[in-house]
Amino acid sequence: MKTKTLRKDKVNIITLGCSKNMVDSEVLSGQLLANQIDVVHENRRSDHNIVVVNTCGFIDKAKEESINTILDQVELKRRGKLDKVYVTGCLSERYKNNLEAEIPEVDAFFGTMELPLILKKFEADYKSELIGERLLATPQHYAYLKISEGCNRTCSFCAIPLMRGNHTSRTIEDLVKEAEGLVRRGVKEVMLIAQELTYYGLDIYKKRMLPDLLNRLADIPGLEWIRLHYAYPSKFPLEILDVMRQRDNICNYLDMPLQHAANNMLKAMKRQITREEMEDLTAAIREKVPGICLRTTLIAGFPGETLDDVEELKSFLVRQRFDRVGIFSYSHEEGTSAFGIEDNIPSEEKERRAQDVMETQQEISLEKNQEKIGKTFKVLIDKKESGRYLGRTEFDSVEVDNEVVISGSGKLSIGEFYNVKITKAYDYDIEGEVVS
Repeated sequence: MKTKTLRKDKVNIITLGCSKNMVDSEVLSGQLLANQIDVVHENRRSDHNIVVVNTCGFIDKAKEESINTILDQVELKRRGKLDKVYVTGCLSERYKNNLEAEIPEVDAFFGTMELPLILKKFEADYKSELIGERLLATPQHYAYLKISEGCNRTCSFCAIPLMRGNHTSRTIEDLVKEAEGLVRRGVKEVMLIAQELTYYGLDIYKKRMLPDLLNRLADIPGLEWIRLHYAYPSKFPLEILDVMRQRDNICNYLDMPLQHAANNMLKAMKRQITREEMEDLTAAIREKVPGICLRTTLIAGFPGETLDDVEELKSFLVRQRFDRVGIFSYSHEEGTSAFGIEDNIPSEEKERRAQDVMETQQEISLEKNQEKIGKTFKVLIDKKESGRYLGRTEFDSVEVDNEVVISGSGKLSIGEFYNVKITKAYDYDIEGEVVS
């Protein structure tokens, strides 16, 4: 492609938002590399001349971050530091026409499923044979594995189907091939991600196939941890847990967003489940896989939420004692069915409620961490910071969960497993020492 400079093009990809966006950026990188185009992620050396911003459009804060990032890159282009700025991802998918009008300095906007069109801008060909050929933005010992795209659920608060379309599964054969390739490159942990894991296979196999996929992945030599993210609770297929219990390399970990616990809120959110059914489900999960780590995500400040609803949510957390909890303040998203309801709770109050709920969970997290003192866990070392090694147990996913802090243990290898005895506990982290 022609630019204002004579130097060879170097593309920097900036990724915002979730792990699914990261995988999209990695796939784009792999395609560019296969076309002999130099590409990097989050380049700090500023020796690139083209930028692709992969945006998030999930909630207000994410949209604001995406727009600010685009404007920053446009300013660099204005100052002659860049030749081209391209924008892709969820924000671009959802607001393409508005963005083109408001930020005309961007050279082109692309939707979430327009990878071949992006490549055309580089006079590059889309290579369909590159299954799993990605330039990993993660450390080489773990990677995300996106098993499907889109979502068929109709949650009233969620705009993801507007940006990602209907649920589309990838084949088991492609996913196994990709995972095998990742392991050959040194990956020891894969995190299965999708908008909705439990729907996997319904579209192409006409039945839920996540248990089959898990068994096939668990057979891959060298794949030591397989982790499950984003399972929908309504009509949850319990047979997934049979495979989890039977296969040693499937982590006893499940990320299952519940969003709320008050039945009137669950109904308004169109979650297709009641608090009582959720309680029965968590009990059944814990019975099938004793010691499983349950992570959930909640929303504070949905239209019509009362203080009594918040108290019910806090009581639910006290009873259920989830290992990990994240919480978002409700974002009023146009195009969703909830957008027709008055967004009647001020943003400051939403934040206050979210903090109130997290303070309840903070006590639970501390108590659960204190229960680990004196016990030994298999820990994967992720990085070294300030002279200390930071790792995770099978009960912790990257960035969102606890870290294990290891000091004074001599030289450890990043990406390797060690047995660590826990000596101290905090609200969200634990400390330990390596034992033989």
